[in-house]
Amino acid sequence: MRIGSRQIGERPYIIAEIGVNHDGSVDRALELTRSAAESGADAVKLQLFRADLLMSRASMLATYQQSAGESDPFAMLRRLELTVDQMEPIVALAHQLGIHAIVTVFSLDLVGDAERLAWDAYKTASPDIIHKPLLEALGATGKPLILSTGASTMEEIHRAIVWLRLAQDRLAVLQCVSSYPTPPAQAELGGIKLLKRALTCPIGYSDHTPGEETGALAVALGASILEKHFTYDTNAKGPDHSASLTAASLRRYIAAARNPGPMPEVEAMKRVLDIEKDVRQVSRQSIVTTRELSVGHLIGRGDLTFKRPGTGIPPCDVERVLSHRVVRPVERDTPLQWDDLSSMS
Repeated sequence: MRIGSRQIGERPYIIAEIGVNHDGSVDRALELTRSAAESGADAVKLQLFRADLLMSRASMLATYQQSAGESDPFAMLRRLELTVDQMEPIVALAHQLGIHAIVTVFSLDLVGDAERLAWDAYKTASPDIIHKPLLEALGATGKPLILSTGASTMEEIHRAIVWLRLAQDRLAVLQCVSSYPTPPAQAELGGIKLLKRALTCPIGYSDHTPGEETGALAVALGASILEKHFTYDTNAKGPDHSASLTAASLRRYIAAARNPGPMPEVEAMKRVLDIEKDVRQVSRQSIVTTRELSVGHLIGRGDLTFKRPGTGIPPCDVERVLSHRVVRPVERDTPLQWDDLSSMS
């Protein structure tokens, strides 16, 4: 697998995850991009989303977001949005500084918009391991794709790999724990060992632990890609700042990862931890209605979209839903349930 001119596996490829730590400010994102390059990162990563496309009326905050002082999921995301046009100078600056620009696209409807910019790779968020339409759309772009696997089972990972079979030569998979922050004792580095045994693509680690040492341990176990959130201030208001590194910490993190010690003794294991179950439910997406559906309505593709939370039928089952009839009224912008539908007509 290559990202730009880099062959993944030659040395640890380190992604500085800006995420939403720009606080909705392009200037702040540009500042963080410069900081990432100065710290020695290989790439910066942004998140492309729109609150109205990602959140249904049933959406809720994850516990870690509430702990960060958030009270309204829609208000939080609206405050943190950057459009594709706003991201353009950030991508340009990254390239001027000699590093790559990567983006996580959260909605199927935004893939076309994302393609307007010169991203070096796409990355998927862990909750979207079940989002077959989104994964297939990103795989079809022809760009490298990095698949994150927090709160996922091996069965879900293997299924996603099948969906992405046409992108196998440009695919990497990251072990991850979807908890912000992740206690170091629950870093689940053994997942790296298991994924390396089970898959033939490059394996990495999306690191949500608060410290500077976990990346080096992951590299010692064979991780060829690391992703780490970073920020200008870990005390700033926002959902991810407290689980991030500052520039000085990121420099030390990168230096340690590029000079790892001996392989730690860990059991090869991939599992869903209790600390991930909240994010697994809140941040996965479901099939959601685009309009009010009355009893007897025959479901068509235009009736459906994909939004959070993951409390309804998962996106991978969208083809099974089509051509069912509705057996009870369903309001617009509501996660669809199997009990809402008849048997196949």
